[in-house]
Amino acid sequence: MARRDRVRARLRMGLAVLAVIVLAGLGAPWLAPYDPGEQTDAVAGRHRPPFTEMAAVELGHGRWRLADRVERTAEGLRIERLGKSEIIAAEEVLNLTEAGVRDRRVFLLGSDGFSRDVFSRLLHGARISLFIGVTSIVLALTIGVAVGALAALSGRFVDSLLMRTVDGLITFPWLILLIALAAIFPTGKWVLSLLLGGTAWMGISRLVRAELLSLKERDFIVAARGLGAGPLRIFFRHLLPNTLTPILVVATLMIGGLILTEASLSFLGYGIQAPDPSWGNMIAEGRYTMSVAWWVAVFPGLAIVVTVIALSLVADGLRDVLDPRTSASES
Repeated sequence: MARRDRVRARLRMGLAVLAVIVLAGLGAPWLAPYDPGEQTDAVAGRHRPPFTEMAAVELGHGRWRLADRVERTAEGLRIERLGKSEIIAAEEVLNLTEAGVRDRRVFLLGSDGFSRDVFSRLLHGARISLFIGVTSIVLALTIGVAVGALAALSGRFVDSLLMRTVDGLITFPWLILLIALAAIFPTGKWVLSLLLGGTAWMGISRLVRAELLSLKERDFIVAARGLGAGPLRIFFRHLLPNTLTPILVVATLMIGGLILTEASLSFLGYGIQAPDPSWGNMIAEGRYTMSVAWWVAVFPGLAIVVTVIALSLVADGLRDVLDPRTSASES
């Protein structure tokens, strides 16, 4: 009983963390304080540390200046910017108030080298990374289940042909294959999902084939055949539901792997391209400035780590909760 409680606690923890990440990604347009590509002041706002607050001076024609301090004077507005002080005439400032200016810029997790808000980019990057992970696994499951079922339920020749093809594809280095394909096709999030899902199904097909081979001669399947059930009815009514537990566990684990792979491709320059944010290209942009702006790469890296750990907790919890052998041994 104590072990079951620990398993369920890990599952709840993983689901809670994953729910927060998913909701943050879905709500990015409303939760993000700024546009992820907005460059308010690319000079004064670059590489600002977390929790930096600056005054935002609007000068018209879409021009903004960020200042560490502002002070209203008789001549207009005195601003301290980049270690220097300057006076801006009052008629040039569109958001002038009695105390200074009414707009502020808060970098909750700091800013990058283009003065873009890291927190806003992190939230929008979650949308892209999670979208690619989910759509890729859906495609991989579709192909993997179809190939595995065809191999297990067809004749020996079809089984041998399909499995030898799968073995040959598995032996090819996956990341190198993805890089080669990404270099040929323009990599948006849909194309990247197709590339990842279209090359990640081989392990699923082998798992489905093994599960179906162990099930198709069981007594309940023989009884269904004896009652006149057709092959499609047997597959969708009896075989497929009994293979869902291992498939679900493997798919949950694979989402984390696919997110890591997308991040690796984006880090290498073959994934999501700037200015669209993904966790991978955010790390790539910050790798050269770790000594002066560690937050640019560290926060998206932590987001990937937390997401993968949450998915691992969910997968482990689902395996223990749904596996009847585990439940029987605990009871």
